[in-house]
Amino acid sequence: MNDRHPRSEQFSLSMMYGTYADILFVLFPFLVLGMQRLWDGRLYETLMRPDLSIAAVILAGLAIGKFVLGLVTNRDLGRYKERIVFFIALTLFAVLGPAIILMLSILGSSQVPGFVAFVQPILLIIAISLYSTAVSISNILTRFGTEGADSGTGYGDGYGDATADAHHSGDVRPGPLDLPRRSGNDPL
Repeated sequence: MNDRHPRSEQFSLSMMYGTYADILFVLFPFLVLGMQRLWDGRLYETLMRPDLSIAAVILAGLAIGKFVLGLVTNRDLGRYKERIVFFIALTLFAVLGPAIILMLSILGSSQVPGFVAFVQPILLIIAISLYSTAVSISNILTRFGTEGADSGTGYGDGYGDATADAHHSGDVRPGPLDLPRRSGNDPL
């Protein structure tokens, strides 16, 4: 049990680094554009351009992908589908829709209202938060499903505790995907 806790902690730490690496990778081109505008003395223009909305749309799309991945990874996790669908709807409603509307409005208008300079960074922060949440939920559900299947608790094998009892007693029943072992005389 003590060995499992540090492994779980290490996995969580690795997932956190991976998540923020993804976020930094998405934001890198927008950072370069912002630095170029800062060099030219037009940093405020970055907030009035659709760049931050584009970054928010990318992260929201990645978040929806992660939520869907968590939803379809294991059929036995169907009891969580309402929560995952809620997060998908929240991402669409709170980030993806407003960011796309802002992008189209900014590109189609010659005069951009000043509130855009405040709304775009807020959308980006919400998108980053939802993406981090999506990765965490997807990994928790994926780990939960594989741990249940590995431990014989009935989450992944369809037999419940009977399979675990049979393995311990020596009476092994084949599972749904168990293939017969090859003998030494078989060709191939």
